[in-house]
Amino acid sequence: MAEPELASTITCPECGHSKDETMPTDACQWFYDCEGCGAVLRPKAGDCCVYCSYATVPCPPVQATGSKGCCG
Repeated sequence: MAEPELASTITCPECGHSKDETMPTDACQWFYDCEGCGAVLRPKAGDCCVYCSYATVPCPPVQATGSKGCCG
């Protein structure tokens, strides 16, 4: 199995601010504070984490399994 890609760019849906981040491998991230506008991002319905909802690369568990319900 290939190593998961950990680098992802998360973009705030409120203000459009983007930031390159390194995703955690041991837990899903359910909240993310936008540095542009201060909005607290939460996953969209059906997504397991903010990376699956707002980033360019889904979280490592989703990359490994292809399942959106990796953390629930």
